[in-house]
Amino acid sequence: MNAALRHAGRLLALLVLSLFALQLYFLLRIALMVVVDPQSTTFQRSEAWRLLTEKHYIAWSQQWVDDAALSKNLKRAVIASEDAGFTDHGGVDWDAIEKAWERNQREETRLEKLKPKPKAGTAIEKPKPAPKVVGGSTITQQLAKNLFLGSERSLARKGQEFVITLMLEAVLSKQRILEIYLNSVEWGEGVFGAQAAARHYFRIDAARLSANQAARLAVMLPAPKRFEKRPNTGYVLGRAGTIEARMGAIELP
Repeated sequence: MNAALRHAGRLLALLVLSLFALQLYFLLRIALMVVVDPQSTTFQRSEAWRLLTEKHYIAWSQQWVDDAALSKNLKRAVIASEDAGFTDHGGVDWDAIEKAWERNQREETRLEKLKPKPKAGTAIEKPKPAPKVVGGSTITQQLAKNLFLGSERSLARKGQEFVITLMLEAVLSKQRILEIYLNSVEWGEGVFGAQAAARHYFRIDAARLSANQAARLAVMLPAPKRFEKRPNTGYVLGRAGTIEARMGAIELP
């Protein structure tokens, strides 16, 4: 019994040490980003691998530009669209998470009411998973996920995302967080960063984006691969108008 307890204790100690080493690794990587621009993210590498395996070639567009070469219109549009409290919160917007959770619950309830009741004697079909209304993630959380984590959804991954988010906020300035985010976020299949997006959709540099162009790019962020195919739909243009109207009230870090 004592031998088994000692063995379990050693395993637990090894697990704790491994978790500590992993967090230290993330912290050192983030500290390096104070002076060194990240060359790629975990999400980008996974996308490159997907393109290579599925299409057997990689069509890729990405070019880092410094903060000064990023349009203020784009910064305001992305904050207005993705994270209006970006300059005020500490990385996690708990109010937004609570609201997103409530929306998810209401959507699940609504879909449950719309389900047709099976008639007597008919086979009951296996229920399909209900789509959820996503939301609540801040710009810093999105950056944490893209930089270091995969796309799987689990409590452990979400917990790790929170830890990395707090590290990013503690080590980097808001301005630097936004700069890295805008240079690494996806804007279409193989299109990453503001400069590549501006060139791809408008044939101009990211520094020259107008308020409306910036708002249209901001609309695409939740589902860039879907909006890339039809970037001028009524929804995109209407939503862009809403974002553009909010941009004047956005303070930049």
